[in-house]
Amino acid sequence: MSQSKTAGRPHRSAALRFVFICVLLDIVALGIVIPVLPRLIQDFSGDPASAARYIGLFAAVWALMQFFASPVLGALSDRFGRRPVLLLSMAGLGVDFVFMALAPNLAWLFVGRMISGVTSATYSIANAYVADVTPPDQRAARFGLLSVAFGIGFIIGPAIGGLLGSLDPRLPFWGAAALCLLNALYGLFVLPESLPADKRAPFSFRLANPVGSFDLYRARPGLMGLAGVIFLFYLSHQVLQSTWVPYTVFRYGWSPGMTGISLALVGVASIIVQALVVPRAAGRLGERGMLATGLLIGATGFAAFGWAPTTTAFMATILPFGLMGLVGPGLQGLMSRAVSETEQGRLQGANMGLMAIAGLVGPILFTEVFAEAIGPWRSWAPVGAPFYLAAALVATALVPAFAAQRNARAAPSAA
Repeated sequence: MSQSKTAGRPHRSAALRFVFICVLLDIVALGIVIPVLPRLIQDFSGDPASAARYIGLFAAVWALMQFFASPVLGALSDRFGRRPVLLLSMAGLGVDFVFMALAPNLAWLFVGRMISGVTSATYSIANAYVADVTPPDQRAARFGLLSVAFGIGFIIGPAIGGLLGSLDPRLPFWGAAALCLLNALYGLFVLPESLPADKRAPFSFRLANPVGSFDLYRARPGLMGLAGVIFLFYLSHQVLQSTWVPYTVFRYGWSPGMTGISLALVGVASIIVQALVVPRAAGRLGERGMLATGLLIGATGFAAFGWAPTTTAFMATILPFGLMGLVGPGLQGLMSRAVSETEQGRLQGANMGLMAIAGLVGPILFTEVFAEAIGPWRSWAPVGAPFYLAAALVATALVPAFAAQRNARAAPSAA
């Protein structure tokens, strides 16, 4: 093996450890601002009604910026390597948090949120990094490891943010900025490059724009069907982020403390599944079996949330519902097999673009269904309608999932 190739292939366990820590710190930083951003928006807007509208607008623009930026960053990582894109994303996010900490008005905060959407590329590039340093038959388990970092980060981050925010609403932004900048410094010294120079692809704006990046789905057998699965999967997940709190307050009369306990339980269930179940399932079920099993459990779990007549029944659904976490690693494993080494970044950028579209559509869709179910549709629609809709979306995803599996077997040779 040539020296360039040796330099480009870091020791796998060390490389995975480095990228795991980078993702964990980055997600903690993102989570830190979650408890205080709505409060800061309300301080600037002046009243709760206006604040609610601005919160929705901020979420939408963040997803929109990810939609446009993620394919470009993914293609840049295919051209220049994962390491520089990861480091620039971390450092850029840190600078942006400083910008938001100093924001004197809502307009500055809005611009900061736009920049945050552009620079929040760590997770998608990390997936490409894992694909670079992991054999195809082990990728599903390694993608699950990154999901563990994601879950831990979103448990730790909001807890730290709530503590800092109780002292000063600007302090969490400074904390997040420090964490991101330290993360970039950490990566600068210890994160090796994962993509050898001879495996890199030319950069093209024609392919890197959001529409052009989706051409990759059409060019590989079975990949378009799997893209449909990933979109429906992440669209259904928006019900948890947008409807969980108002739904449980309306139906069960939950307090903020109870809501926090339930969301922490969701995070714990996710971590248990990704850390303990996914590695074993990858060996026993394979990527296709993980995907099908996770989708079936997800559809059943969402329907159970919509049906649950009591708090006890609702809470009892959370732990088994965590097995839906088999879907992500299975999907990523299958999709990463379908493209060449020079296209992993482009694939992850396109996937992040689909997730951004789901983030734009989902909150509006599910909150509107919930509002109608407890309002004009109340005479005939169940109060759990948003969760039943999510169950239907996941069940629908089973169709392209099964259709894509046969074609996906031919994808490695096609790539």
